[in-house]
Amino acid sequence: MIALQIADIRVFMKKLLLSETFDRFLLLEGSITTFNTFEIDGTLQKAYYSAEEQDQIGDRSLSLWSEVRPFCFELIKGKKTPLAFHFTFQLAASNVIRLLAQTGIDLPPEQIRGLLMNLRYDGHTLTCTTGTSLSVFTLDKKLDHAWDDMVRKYFHQQEIPFQQM
Repeated sequence: MIALQIADIRVFMKKLLLSETFDRFLLLEGSITTFNTFEIDGTLQKAYYSAEEQDQIGDRSLSLWSEVRPFCFELIKGKKTPLAFHFTFQLAASNVIRLLAQTGIDLPPEQIRGLLMNLRYDGHTLTCTTGTSLSVFTLDKKLDHAWDDMVRKYFHQQEIPFQQM
């Protein structure tokens, strides 16, 4: 697990809300506090969708950020900044498999419950913390380190300035 302080909140917010930078991440949960606190559960309600739409969703149980982003933008946009927000993103299963292959980590993908990125804004600072959730106990931290490295590299690629805390 690492903690990164986002150096330029304005740049980050543009990438979060106005671009596709985070669109392929799954949204586990979130909350936005403006004049009210709006809680978001990223769990898909499959009964809402038609059979065709359910086929497109497949076995995915969480919303993509791209599906929720427009609603979050509507809550945050305006002259006043939010009092606070937090979002918990999860790396999609296909990208978890890709990370395992790229790093040579010998861990079955079904034992990985989630590679997580927590974004938290408290009204002054914006931090990103990483986390891993496994269904088995292991002392091996290779996956943790690989995920931390991937997040740092991704932020560099996306030109998101940060300082490690």
